[in-house]
Amino acid sequence: MGNNENKTDVILIGAGIMSATLGSLLKELVPDWNITVFEQLGKPGEESSNEWNNAGTGHAALCELNYTPEKSDGTIDITKAIKVNEQFQLSRQFWSYLVNKDLIQNPQDFVMPLPHMSLVHGEQNVSFLKKRFEALSKNPLFEGMEFSDDPGKLKEWIPVIMDGRTSDEPIAATKIESGTDVNFGALTRSLFTHLENQNVTIHYKHSVKNMKRTSDGSREVKVKDIESGTVKRHTAKFVFLGAGGGSLHLLQKSGIPEGKGIGGFPVSGLFMVCNNPEVVEQHQAKVYGKAKVGAPPMSVPHLDTRYIDNKKSLLFGPYAGFSPKFLKTGSYLDLFLSVKLHNVINMIGAGLKNLGLTKYLIQQVLLSKEKRMEELREFIPNAKSEDWDMVVAGQRVQVIKESEAGGKGTLQFGTEVVNAADGSVAALLGASPGASTAVHVMLDVLARCFPERMDEWEPKIKEMVPSYGVSLTDNPELARDIHTTTAQALKLTNVYHEA
Repeated sequence: MGNNENKTDVILIGAGIMSATLGSLLKELVPDWNITVFEQLGKPGEESSNEWNNAGTGHAALCELNYTPEKSDGTIDITKAIKVNEQFQLSRQFWSYLVNKDLIQNPQDFVMPLPHMSLVHGEQNVSFLKKRFEALSKNPLFEGMEFSDDPGKLKEWIPVIMDGRTSDEPIAATKIESGTDVNFGALTRSLFTHLENQNVTIHYKHSVKNMKRTSDGSREVKVKDIESGTVKRHTAKFVFLGAGGGSLHLLQKSGIPEGKGIGGFPVSGLFMVCNNPEVVEQHQAKVYGKAKVGAPPMSVPHLDTRYIDNKKSLLFGPYAGFSPKFLKTGSYLDLFLSVKLHNVINMIGAGLKNLGLTKYLIQQVLLSKEKRMEELREFIPNAKSEDWDMVVAGQRVQVIKESEAGGKGTLQFGTEVVNAADGSVAALLGASPGASTAVHVMLDVLARCFPERMDEWEPKIKEMVPSYGVSLTDNPELARDIHTTTAQALKLTNVYHEA
């Protein structure tokens, strides 16, 4: 087949939540553009976006304590919590738009109402949680949050956590009813069904082997059909690398100068899943604790009610682990092959700076099931080993780069977009809050790569995402209105408490 026949407007690499979101946004903004997707697995949403590989929290900072650090003067910095919540609201608005337009159906398949809670032990932590509650509950995005340090009240909220608790150590929790459980695997599949209906070409079991720039400034990707072994070249004006941990290798192959110096540090995760329906039935919340000293932010312990295949499950974790793979289905050589002349100093720097983290991860890998059960019993004192099975979660690749604050070899724990100056390539790297903020991140990709189109697109973006470019914190009425309308569209019963 001649190269001209493989020309398209946009190529999306990876059939996860990010490509699904970007494709869906572009199909609304420029319906006549041709979009082609390449995915090396056989179905969409099988890697980082899959419900068993993803924490599944609508990350809205309602319960994640690492988004609200305590400053040296004892006050709580809620800046990041507000930012993450605002970004999650954009996702809710876009999903609501798609549901209202009947472009995706059955929102209850991918989003369910679920209280979000934070739980802490010890006098110092209780004091921190109370200050956090007082700082957040004044903000319209966190309206309806409750605080209690009364064991009787906590027994009503979280019976399975309070039963059998013998310690007289102070304990406290916050609870907010307006949280959600999001099944990003189901959402990704729903969005790809929508994209297929919009004539987007999706090639499963196709692996992108290389990428180069053509004489006219387009990008050419070399793609192998995994089943037949045939290799074809496809060109597009814009290529998005949304392949989870696989994006780093593709970014390196793209040769763009913006990708130089960037490395990746893989972290794997394990969850315990409860197989006893009686225990599952007793718990109805996402409960986040505080990370142990030295633990990475993505290993904050949490006991989560999850809805997977319309069935209620109970998961505890994540136990961090280490594997040199960049994807669950990746190669044990991934980490070593990612080391290049341009990033080796940052990689060595990160290794030296994070010896404590490396030691922690190795210790976690070596934990026996009984040791993992001991950690679980800090949450559920009466947990029985036979009620819990181990599940391997997804791989996350944290970005390593030079930063102003941390110097060379700084390990980043957020989500990061890297794009070519001419807007022809964008890559998404990093992990949490990841999927929950997909709409915000993909709007950022559009602004970086199509700056000349944003004025023209803005009215449509505001139709899809009404709070785009607006602070909900500064507009409490709009915040309440959007929360209520999105809750109705997504069939969520938990709207704001009446003030």
